Amino acid sequence: MELSFGEMALIAVAIVVLFGPDKLPQIARDLGAGVRKMRGAVEDIKTEIMKETDNPVSEIKREIEKVKDAAKDFNPMKDIEKDILTQPATSDEPAKLKPSEDETHEGPVSR
Repeated sequence: MELSFGEMALIAVAIVVLFGPDKLPQIARDLGAGVRKMRGAVEDIKTEIMKETDNPVSEIKREIEKVKDAAKDFNPMKDIEKDILTQPATSDEPAKLKPSEDETHEGPVSR
């Protein structure tokens, strides 16, 4: 809300007429103190809101760091290699030969 110079002058004249010139300094002090208290209350509310909104953010950041640390240690190939090495090689099928070692392999056929 913006006040023009004329509106501010009208308000000043109304205050002087209503309260008199003797009480004008006291009214100004009280008004200034009220504005300071209001600003302090607004700042307190702002800091409380920032604290409350900061806590979930920092909690989420900590959880992300935990996941990152767990992902650094995760190696799916290690589990696969361990399974392959520990499996017994008991199979009834004969071992398959490589095409270069198999004399009966004819290779790709063109038609």
